[in-house]
Amino acid sequence: IIIIKMACFTLCDITQKGYEKKRSKLLGAYLPHPPGLEASMAHERRPPMAPSASRYHRRRSSGTRDERYRSDVHTEAVQAALAKHKERKMAVPMPSKRRSLVVQTSMDAYTPPDTSSGSEEEGGQGEGTPTSSQGSVSMEHWISRAIHQGSTTSSSSSSTQSGGSGAAGRLADVLAQTHVENHSAPPDVTTYTSEHPVQVERPQVSTVPRTTPKYGNAKLMETGDGVPVSSRVSAKIQQLVNTLKQPRRPPLREFFVDDFEELLEVQQPDPNQPRPEGAQMVAIRGEPLGVVTNWPPSLEAALQRWGTISPKAPCLTTMDTNGKPLYVLTYGKLWSRSIKVAYNILHKLGTKQEPMVRPGDRVALVFPNNDPAAFMVAFYGCLLAEVVPVPIEVPLTRKDAGSQQIGFLLGSCGVTVALTSDACHKGLPKGPTGEIPQFKGWPKLLWFVTESKHLSKPPRDWFPHIKDANNDTAYIEYKTCKDGSVLGVTVTRIALLTHCQALTQSCGYTEAEIIVNVLDFKKDVGLWHGILTSVMNMMHVISIPYSLMKVNPLSWIQKVCQYKAKVACVKSRDMHWALVAHRDQRDINLSSLRMLVVADGSNPWSISSCDAFLNVFQSKGLRPEVICPCASSAEALTVAIRRPTDDSNQPPGRGVLSMQGLSYGVIRVDSEERLSVLTVQDVGTVMPGALMCVVKPEGVPQLCRTDEIGELCVCSIATGMSYYGLSGMTKNTFEVFPTSSSGAPISEYPFTRTGLLGFIGPGGLVFVSGKMDGLMVVSGRRHNADDIVATALAVEPMKFVYRGRIAVFSVTVLHDERIVVVAEQRPDSTEEDSFQWMSRVLQAIDSIHNVGVFCLALVPANTLPKTPLGGIHLSETKQLFLEGSLHPCNVLMCPHTCVTNLPKPRQKQPEIGPASVMVGNLVSGKRIAQASGRDLGQIEDNDQARKFLFLSEVLQWRAQTTPDHVLFTLLSSKGAVLSSLTCLQLHKRAEKIAAMLMERGHLQDGDHVALVYPPGIDLIAAFYGCLYAGCVPITVRPPHPQNIATTLPTVKMIVEVSRSACVMTSQVISKLLKSKEASAAVDVRAWPPVLDTDDLPKKKPPQLYKPSNPDTLAYLDFSVSTTGMLAGVKMSHTATSAFCRSIKLQCELYPSREVAICLDPYCGLGFVLWCLCSVYSGHQSILIPPSELEVNPALWLLAVSQFRVRDTFCSYSVMELCTKGLGLQTESLKSRGLDLSRVRTCVVVAEERPRIALTQSFSKLFKDLGLHPRAVSTSFGCRVNLAICLQGTSGPDPTTVYVDMRALRHDRVRLVERGSPHSLPLMESGKILPGVRIIIANPETKGPLGDSHLGEIWVHCAHNGSGYFTVYGDEALQSDHFNSRLSFGDTQTVWARTGYLGFLRRTELTDASGERHDALYVVGALDEAMELRGMRYHPIDIETSVIRTHKSIMECAVFPWTNLLVVVVELEGSEQEALDLVPLVTNAVLEEHYLIVGVVVVVDIGVIPINSRGEKQRMHLRDGFLADQLDPIYVAYNM
Repeated sequence: IIIIKMACFTLCDITQKGYEKKRSKLLGAYLPHPPGLEASMAHERRPPMAPSASRYHRRRSSGTRDERYRSDVHTEAVQAALAKHKERKMAVPMPSKRRSLVVQTSMDAYTPPDTSSGSEEEGGQGEGTPTSSQGSVSMEHWISRAIHQGSTTSSSSSSTQSGGSGAAGRLADVLAQTHVENHSAPPDVTTYTSEHPVQVERPQVSTVPRTTPKYGNAKLMETGDGVPVSSRVSAKIQQLVNTLKQPRRPPLREFFVDDFEELLEVQQPDPNQPRPEGAQMVAIRGEPLGVVTNWPPSLEAALQRWGTISPKAPCLTTMDTNGKPLYVLTYGKLWSRSIKVAYNILHKLGTKQEPMVRPGDRVALVFPNNDPAAFMVAFYGCLLAEVVPVPIEVPLTRKDAGSQQIGFLLGSCGVTVALTSDACHKGLPKGPTGEIPQFKGWPKLLWFVTESKHLSKPPRDWFPHIKDANNDTAYIEYKTCKDGSVLGVTVTRIALLTHCQALTQSCGYTEAEIIVNVLDFKKDVGLWHGILTSVMNMMHVISIPYSLMKVNPLSWIQKVCQYKAKVACVKSRDMHWALVAHRDQRDINLSSLRMLVVADGSNPWSISSCDAFLNVFQSKGLRPEVICPCASSAEALTVAIRRPTDDSNQPPGRGVLSMQGLSYGVIRVDSEERLSVLTVQDVGTVMPGALMCVVKPEGVPQLCRTDEIGELCVCSIATGMSYYGLSGMTKNTFEVFPTSSSGAPISEYPFTRTGLLGFIGPGGLVFVSGKMDGLMVVSGRRHNADDIVATALAVEPMKFVYRGRIAVFSVTVLHDERIVVVAEQRPDSTEEDSFQWMSRVLQAIDSIHNVGVFCLALVPANTLPKTPLGGIHLSETKQLFLEGSLHPCNVLMCPHTCVTNLPKPRQKQPEIGPASVMVGNLVSGKRIAQASGRDLGQIEDNDQARKFLFLSEVLQWRAQTTPDHVLFTLLSSKGAVLSSLTCLQLHKRAEKIAAMLMERGHLQDGDHVALVYPPGIDLIAAFYGCLYAGCVPITVRPPHPQNIATTLPTVKMIVEVSRSACVMTSQVISKLLKSKEASAAVDVRAWPPVLDTDDLPKKKPPQLYKPSNPDTLAYLDFSVSTTGMLAGVKMSHTATSAFCRSIKLQCELYPSREVAICLDPYCGLGFVLWCLCSVYSGHQSILIPPSELEVNPALWLLAVSQFRVRDTFCSYSVMELCTKGLGLQTESLKSRGLDLSRVRTCVVVAEERPRIALTQSFSKLFKDLGLHPRAVSTSFGCRVNLAICLQGTSGPDPTTVYVDMRALRHDRVRLVERGSPHSLPLMESGKILPGVRIIIANPETKGPLGDSHLGEIWVHCAHNGSGYFTVYGDEALQSDHFNSRLSFGDTQTVWARTGYLGFLRRTELTDASGERHDALYVVGALDEAMELRGMRYHPIDIETSVIRTHKSIMECAVFPWTNLLVVVVELEGSEQEALDLVPLVTNAVLEEHYLIVGVVVVVDIGVIPINSRGEKQRMHLRDGFLADQLDPIYVAYNM
């Protein structure tokens, strides 16, 4: 049964009445008719039901719309859909953009795009042609009427009608609404009162001031066009959250197998989707190909016949750019010149013995579009010489879009010779010596000019051998695929002849007919009609070059009148241009035309051009039956063509199909109420002598049902034969055997796939609904790129985007295709306009096609890659998009709307009881995860310092026993020794400082003293001075002189929180603390007494303080954690001594050793190594302030080499400086004698997961300088215990394991092989220190976990801190950090909680004591981890993925806000690249982490704050972002 009603195939919807009826029916549902509306308003709201003349006038004059892609009904459907959306009034946050990005260039700098088109091959018109601009005033009015007919709100903000409802007004409304809403403020990250904002702790390493972000006083945010909006960013985010809460298409049914086998959603078929119900189709046969007696046996024979019988008959007339005939090629000339070319190709290239070209070889034909005569001579010359011509475009520059692929085609065809014309040869790019350079990807070619004057005359006796058509290849036509690759379709001589015969029969061609050809004569319909079939029938072709059409779009119509042509070959864009330009022409008469071939009639949108053209030119003698759309493809040549009839009563076929049905591949005649319809016209019937069927587009070529859309396949002699050199692809395309439902082939002959999608309607009429190449399958539904282009253009047809400069393609993200729309915007459109337009396009496509657009990008005019005839080069555009070099000026991503196949958010399983965990572990043979370093009590060593309970006593003992032994050496940036301290000197300095504290400071025992010194020896002396006086020292990083505003408040805050009774410092800093700049940042009168230690009193104190109890406070360790918490940890004398002893044993430190330290001496292990260890162990510490490396990056390594150091400690920032700064200097360093072969241990001191990539690149880089790769390792410490692990001298090398990142998100550890997908390398954080016990506990239930399970690292040890020193705050929470007990198992031991997730794994290695070695792997801080979609993500993993996406991303930081993921990237490079990053970042995070990015912020280098340990301060960044202080280059809010 045939479902399609014949009624649809009548002329009804072309008549005016039918049109109005259909339109009002379609739009009725969407047009508001409020009661009591004044008549004038009602008139305004109603679509203008104008009399027919004015409708034609509007159709005719709409030069600012794209006719190729337009049907009036479609445009109105789009407008109505938008009007409906407007009532819902979506608030979409507009992206913020830096001013410099907005003002790109002045208007004059833009040239309107030269040419344009949405399809690959051709150029549509640029911006109106000279003739079209004259009548445009009234036309503008018409169009705005047409667009705004819905309601004024649906108008664009740029129009005059919309008044205050522009985007600015709307944005303001939204902001107003969102401010009123009580959205919860972000949690305060500091444990300090809010009057003291926590300032960013930045590395004070720069002597050259880095441009630090202006937190606190950044300018107001500016919206797109520079209008300040005094909104906090959070308002925009709130707005985004509100938008995302709106109902969306329902997510797909989700499922999960096991927790971390995250399965992505598989599209469940919609139970209500339409299914084909028709019978199986039957293959349709064209009429038999009649054999006319005088048809020539081959095309060359035809040329010979006409060239000798009627040599004077005109064959081809070419035009110049003024439309004057330039040259008439007669059949005699064509014949004689072709022979000359044939002779020269065969005999004048190469030598007599070794000719370059032999029959059957391929040669390239490179001719410009304005020289068809030279092309024709060369083409027939090749046919006569029996060589195979490969016509291609002229390569204009060395890097034309797609030219490289053409080069590959030439290479694979073995082309060595290119035929070209004189003019073209002169125009090719030349090298310095005048030779033509080899184009990128092209083979080496000999360029051969075919003009007669350059050729030798063939001898009298030489004559080409003219055979009957056979199966040899006649020519190769190139074809560009969806992915940009270029294939060569071979056409045999018999196919060539049969195709000409079939065209002659179906078009009714007769001798000496005149035909006007506007198409490209090198390929496709232009070649078949204008070069080949014309010669078979001795016709006269009037060739109109593209360059003439650009100047005068009416030229083809004028030539039809002038020559009384019977036939014209055009594309719908040529009809459209003629419509635009015909106004001022009086004497047009098209009655001579019997056939107007529309070459792209298979494009569903050509119908509107045909209708509009007929409407206008019917009065000029054009008969409706003359318009003949045809369908063609490179593989199957002409697939179908409408026959010219003399009977005007037979109406053409029409189908009004439901888009919804089409997306399921089903034909449903639309019920006419729906907005989303596609009107298609027939492209005539099957070609004579051919058999056509429709098969399923994917999989086995099974016949479709009658109401199903499939790929058209043709069985005929007149099709291509193969893809040259590609047998596999040839088999799938040219040798297809369609089968019936029973599986039996329907014919013994192979069919050729045409690449066209469609169906065969009643009466054998062929309908095409799209191309395979433009097909995008999004979650199981098919969408056609051309249809989406049409919808986008109907939104605001020309205000905004250049006509036809729109590319639509799909990219695969997360196992589904996602639609991307890229358009060129006009230079005069504002940010507001573009954003408006973008959001409306999204809504229109959503309403009409029921599919979300993943990414919509606007690029500046004229920047998309072009095809030779000016169209958009689609695959090249897609390539640029994917590699991040499209440089859009506006981007809107909608991952929240489009991505419906994410795994289900994880539901937390109810916790199993502790006992069952124990039993479970026992049953599975898992041991409880616990480990410890060597036992301090068991180790017998001659450690003299052990006798003393206090470090101050150790120093006095060393001053007596080894007074001249050097403990500390400080280096300058040149590597020279600035100062050094022996045991005695340190003791004496410390005594003087103690005396000064007692005298001048009047301090009591136990008072706190803030030491504000640069890294150096004064700091050490002051520290021991405090111990001698019985005071508690706190080391504080001094403020940065170039950056007082951000660094001084942190100093002030530590001084206040630590309750320091006085500040000790150097003279320079003491002045700085009270300077004018300081008073701008803090209240300088509130400082406690400031003592400078530059001139000390001569006397020593009466007696040194001896503490009574070793558990009293020795010092306070203050630091700002990465989450922005300022915490001071109390270190007792016992813990300090135990700490030093543990490090001494692990690193085997003795007085004879030297250790190089390049760390900040203010907190953690850095402070202990810098100030304490030398005094305890007696080794010499070579101190290198990290800030000096900014001046001289080689300082640290040179010192290590010069002092022959075996052990050295550094931070990640130091390692990074060396890796980046010395990467290219290893050779010169080697020549300076730098030798690192003595280094046993090089330890990175850190409080985070080891950065494997950095340590490995450091090891690789300096391997040539003797650095042993095993030497580099990391340590691990945290606030509750400043050093838990440290790679010592003995013990196995650090191991690396690979874990599954997906399992980690579920708090599981799953070991995988290196290189497996989703694998994450984790390196052991050094060896556990002596005296340290570790257990892994569940952070929620506090139960112990098994080996290789992820949990919180708990530590029990003599050098744990004894608690936080807090002024106030939640004591309960804090005590938990230092005194926790397990909920079962060993419930007696008191543990400290590190706040880090990690796991222990027993390895195969043995440690020093012969036991199996337990390795500790740190995964990340609990505070930093983000709970998203029920899973735990570590920021560093997402950041690593993001940094890999584009070379311009230097650094990245992520943080959550409400439930959105915010990604901040630092851009190195031009600001123009900023928007390229948005899609790349979004895709990478989706693909690798199954997360949707909410906001992408692109900032300058150095904006992401980093602390002294080189760790990112993500919470500071978050606060800076929300308070609008980042001065971002671009902020994109993903929808």
